[in-house]
Amino acid sequence: MKPFLIARMALTLGACAALLIAIVVLSLVPAYDRPVTALPHSLEHLTIFFAAGLAFGIGYPQRHRFQFPALLVFTAVIEMAQLVVPGRHARLTDFVVDAVGIMTGLSLGLLASPKRLSRPLPPGE
Repeated sequence: MKPFLIARMALTLGACAALLIAIVVLSLVPAYDRPVTALPHSLEHLTIFFAAGLAFGIGYPQRHRFQFPALLVFTAVIEMAQLVVPGRHARLTDFVVDAVGIMTGLSLGLLASPKRLSRPLPPGE
């Protein structure tokens, strides 16, 4: 395997892992330990989940049939896990925003993936 491809795979895996870890940590720390930004609450959620979906879509386009349900389950589990953290609570609106963010990011990532863009088109397209 070419060194460039190995480096790309490592960066992609690192980005995906870092974003998922950040989501878990930011979602499950007690509310008083959570960093505060100037962004609206829903935009914070949308941004990080969109970035995670985008990373997975660009990095692993061949696994999209697994990623859509797996990432959707991830968003639901993260939201439900907040029920056991003092000062945190699960909200249906947060889940919807998270799901829209991660699915939109994944969809756009799949469309922008270098593997998808470099494949030859089937006859007639």
